[in-house]
Amino acid sequence: MRCDQLYVAGLGTWLPPAEPVAEAVARGDVDEAAARRSGMRSVTVCQDDAPAPAEMAVRAAGLALRRAGTDGTDVRMLLHASLYDQGNALWGTASYVQRRSVRAGCPALEVRQVSNGGMAALLLASAVLAQGGGEVLLTTADRFCPPGFDRWRSDPGTVYADGGTAMLLSAGGGFARVRSLAVVSDPELEGMHREGDPFGEARTASEGVLDLEAHKKRYVARAGMSFSVARVTAGQRDAVKEALADAGVEAADISRWVLPHFGRRRLETNCLRPLGIGAERTTWEFSSRVGHLGAGDQTAGLEHLVRSGALGPGGLCVLMGVGAGFTWSCAVVEILRVPGWTA
Repeated sequence: MRCDQLYVAGLGTWLPPAEPVAEAVARGDVDEAAARRSGMRSVTVCQDDAPAPAEMAVRAAGLALRRAGTDGTDVRMLLHASLYDQGNALWGTASYVQRRSVRAGCPALEVRQVSNGGMAALLLASAVLAQGGGEVLLTTADRFCPPGFDRWRSDPGTVYADGGTAMLLSAGGGFARVRSLAVVSDPELEGMHREGDPFGEARTASEGVLDLEAHKKRYVARAGMSFSVARVTAGQRDAVKEALADAGVEAADISRWVLPHFGRRRLETNCLRPLGIGAERTTWEFSSRVGHLGAGDQTAGLEHLVRSGALGPGGLCVLMGVGAGFTWSCAVVEILRVPGWTA
């Protein structure tokens, strides 16, 4: 999908202090071999006195709005994406973020597309802004904590991080322009994060620690490795191909790639080798110090590139996302000018 009037007006993140991986190894939270395979240097971790996920989103949203020079009165919709539990049952998380961050009485909705939630929200925002202009605020936030989630062991190959992000989109202008956006879905793979877990009565949390690896192994044992790999590869390939074509660019034109915050081995297998790019053209140096922010990797990665000066006017970057279900997303973003809040 080509985007004609979709601009990034502001970005913000709120991240807790990063904990060195060596400390996690010393405590026995993760074995040294697994830590070495991940390539991670640190991961952002909330302590007991840290804010709840919704409050992290509020802090990130406040920063994005201030950087955009607005109080949020022109926000036509707020979309909040998350992956894990937000801390309260039967509660409108997006409404809390709305009450604390914007002055508008606009619709406030939650997007539950797991790790692809931030990019799915971008797709919804593009449709809203194409019909009447204004602004849309996207937020994400998660805190991956026990007893239900083990940031090191629940999904081996990815280390999960705590934090919140925000992106203010506008039809009227901004420091960057979203030139294209593609989202591809393949529901044949939905069982990869469910296989072996029967449907039952409602429950607020998994029994014991969530083990995504066990679901994947059972799914692959039933569907076959070649089938699973082929479908995953095709979905990502199609999303990238469509986004680049709609933006009128080639892969060689892209200065930086904002990829999901996987561990190094998974990043190599799922992204770097299939795309034919080196880690130096991605946000790996940043993501290896932060970890996987659920639905927020793309916003945090883009903010890092802009703040660090790695992307200047005319520079193109790709935002890539993938979520269980499966859905893949790809957006081509062009930097128009250097915003005043950069380092």
